[in-house]
Amino acid sequence: MIPSALAKKKNQLERQFSRYRRVAIAFSGGVDSTYLLYAAAEALGRENVLAVIGDSFSLAERERQDAIALAAHIGVRHHLVDPGEFDDSNYLANPTNRCFYCKTALYTCMADILREHSLDIAFNGTNADDLSDYRPGLKAASDHGIASPLADAGLTKADIRALSKVAGLPTHDKPAAPCLSSRVQYGESITPEKLKQIERAESFLHGLGFRECRVRHHDNLARIEVPRDRIAELTEAATMAKVDAALREFGYQFVTVDLRGFRSGSLNEVIAFGVRQA
Repeated sequence: MIPSALAKKKNQLERQFSRYRRVAIAFSGGVDSTYLLYAAAEALGRENVLAVIGDSFSLAERERQDAIALAAHIGVRHHLVDPGEFDDSNYLANPTNRCFYCKTALYTCMADILREHSLDIAFNGTNADDLSDYRPGLKAASDHGIASPLADAGLTKADIRALSKVAGLPTHDKPAAPCLSSRVQYGESITPEKLKQIERAESFLHGLGFRECRVRHHDNLARIEVPRDRIAELTEAATMAKVDAALREFGYQFVTVDLRGFRSGSLNEVIAFGVRQA
């Protein structure tokens, strides 16, 4: 049974779909875009929805495979596209608004896809919580006419997880998995080699059972974040030795553990600090 307040938001989302016949969705396989894909398919018919997956070095291979499998699970066609953000020197320089350049590249490709497939509009998975966070990609969405029906319906991350569970979607409890470039400290250039290094390090931690983790890349230093209640487990002597050896093999000279624990978007803390110091 869906609570009445949540049911009202769900109905508002469905009313937004009723304005269109055929749509594209920027699809990452995360909690938000998976529910959006499912809801659009339910409302418009699976043949009228296209999942567009931005396939580049910033997408971990396991996330790529998950996205493809989820689109198939929902019964929607998928389209892999290389946005070409690695051809943009602005993106590679990794400024604090890097996401603007990344999303600009993706949404430019989606405009072409709309024309090629005779689709009415493109949606993204922005939720209501994102509107109060630091999200440079929101401007790119606005610039390119990309709609955010989840946010417009007032659906928060918790709402979307609840609705996903009711719908039987396997992503209802999936940890957030932003692009690999989000692990590189601002001002340090983005390269495919660095992203592969991060991917290998995080995959190793996943293999040890740390489902929710980040390896923050600070040049030759890896700063590991896991939930605070699992820091003791990570720093147990045998586990610590395994992690240190593996990450050094992957190319890091120094391996550290962030004692504040896992924090989504922790690299953005330096932006806030800079503002406070100004």
